[in-house]
Amino acid sequence: MTTPEPQPSDREPAEPAQSTESTEPADSAASSEPSEPSVVSDSPATSEPADSPATASAASAASEGSEGSAAASAGPAASGPKYADRIYRSTSGFVGGALILALACWLGIDAVAVGEGNTPWLALAALLFLVPLVAAYTLVPAVYANEDRLRVRNPFRTITLPWGRVVSLRSGYTNEVFSDDGDKYQLWALPVSLRARKRATRRDPRVTGGRTPGTEASRRGVAPGAPDRSAGVDRAPTDRSMDELRELHKNRGGEASAQGEVSVRWSYEIIAPSLAGAVLLAVLLGLG
Repeated sequence: MTTPEPQPSDREPAEPAQSTESTEPADSAASSEPSEPSVVSDSPATSEPADSPATASAASAASEGSEGSAAASAGPAASGPKYADRIYRSTSGFVGGALILALACWLGIDAVAVGEGNTPWLALAALLFLVPLVAAYTLVPAVYANEDRLRVRNPFRTITLPWGRVVSLRSGYTNEVFSDDGDKYQLWALPVSLRARKRATRRDPRVTGGRTPGTEASRRGVAPGAPDRSAGVDRAPTDRSMDELRELHKNRGGEASAQGEVSVRWSYEIIAPSLAGAVLLAVLLGLG
């Protein structure tokens, strides 16, 4: 006994093979109906809805990754810009040292070129001994300050002090910085000039008779309501530099980036040639 095969219903669309082989016009209703299932079945992009859970999770993961990368790239910028060090040095000392070195080199080269006997060797030994010392006391001294630390370059050593380790900066007959270990370091690049202090004192309206009863501005000789600028005028240059360093210490001393260890490095590049020149000069003078 055989089971009869089911006949296709009038409402069931025809197979795709029959639709492709059909010779009816493209705008007929019978050929357009079976063509739609073939297009849907052949397209891989429509196999999963756009708002499915897998697509939503992938989109959320991509958005989180992009936000994380954006935050990582914005991290250094959010910490704030880093500025170059402020450099303090004695201009007069630098210029004077350059002139002394030029004169010493001129005399030494002349002695080497035209000298007789031991004179050229004595000139070379003197240059080897004096040039590093002159440079150490005139060209080398400088103070570098930024938001995190203070670096003091003295003639024979360089001291690096984070602001968190600085206790105070004092000005007397010399300018000095004190660390929390009790050590004192002199600031060779900021020499104290008593003459400059006296000259600044003579320019101070409070000393020259500009005092009148009233507010602090009037006591400084400034008209009421006008900006008081005498605080930056009646100070010697090195004293103004020390005021800037104290302000940096006050504002940055408690920051986490301004903590660390105090380091001291000796300037062997100056000590070694000067010591060698001194030994050579003593030997030559001893031999006559």
